[in-house]
Amino acid sequence: MTRTQSPAPPPLTARLPVSPATRRTVTLGLGVATVAVLFAVDALVPGLMPGAPTRVQDGLTLAISVLIESLPFVVLGVVLSIVVQVWVPAGAIERWMPRRAWARRAVLSLLGMVIPVCECGNVPFARGLLMRGFSVPETLTFLVAAPIVNPIVIITTHQAFGFDDGVLIARLVGGYLVANLIGWIYSRHPDHDALVTDRFRDTCELVMHEPGGRWRRSLAQFVVELRAVMPALVIGSAVAGAVQVLVPRSALLAIGSNPVLSIVAMMMLAMIVSICSNVDSFFALSFASTFTPGSIVAFLLVGPLVDVKMLALLRTTFTTRVLAGMVVTVLLTAFAIAVGVNLVA
Repeated sequence: MTRTQSPAPPPLTARLPVSPATRRTVTLGLGVATVAVLFAVDALVPGLMPGAPTRVQDGLTLAISVLIESLPFVVLGVVLSIVVQVWVPAGAIERWMPRRAWARRAVLSLLGMVIPVCECGNVPFARGLLMRGFSVPETLTFLVAAPIVNPIVIITTHQAFGFDDGVLIARLVGGYLVANLIGWIYSRHPDHDALVTDRFRDTCELVMHEPGGRWRRSLAQFVVELRAVMPALVIGSAVAGAVQVLVPRSALLAIGSNPVLSIVAMMMLAMIVSICSNVDSFFALSFASTFTPGSIVAFLLVGPLVDVKMLALLRTTFTTRVLAGMVVTVLLTAFAIAVGVNLVA
């Protein structure tokens, strides 16, 4: 008598299908738990690593501080991105835009005046603009100008420097000019789609074809955006913390009075420290007695645009070639503006 072999049981995933809503809930829960752990580590770093070298503890503390400082603005940027992408009716923004490309970029570069987030939060908001249909050059123009024309940044810069040596005016005008310059440069590119990463294009497809109502689409986009930007934010914060403890600040201070080298030193410092643009003026104020006014302006221009944390976030959306072009453009423009300020001051 031949025994009939019973079929193998179906795999667990087939017997217990996991709905997309459940996956999103689990992902969101893990994200909240991760943030809670980061806050706990930030409070307990000395106790957790009593035998670790001081520089290791300092680097970890700085990295977590940068991360925690940026996180609320990233979440706010994601929320604003969802509002623009899901809740604002089609054509509601576009109908107010000028028809000419240069005029659209000029208007978008002032949009940061009504978006009260720092440079970190602007990245997910800019991703929402791209998903809505704005071009890459238009979005880059907003992205570069917004951290500087932000009303909070204007107020804090005025509180720190007033109108002394033209620091406030040079920062505002310089930020507006470099943003529109970058927008114009990339508007000349023959294929705008080639300026964004394949991963971002896949994200656009995923979000645009998400079924369900607005609330379900909002939750889906919230999870997708956090999954896209959080790893970059963590990596960027870690790099910023490590570089801050590895690069001796005394070497930068030693050349503070030189009109040219001081500019280079402060641009390097701006890329390293990765301070939020809402408070970087008060950090720069501590160097005002040692460094030239032009070097302070260079710090205030470069920091919000191309620091290591910001570059890590931008890499989630734009290609490496785009980022390299942005860095070169920002550094050269900031240097030229800083030299001009030193000549006038």
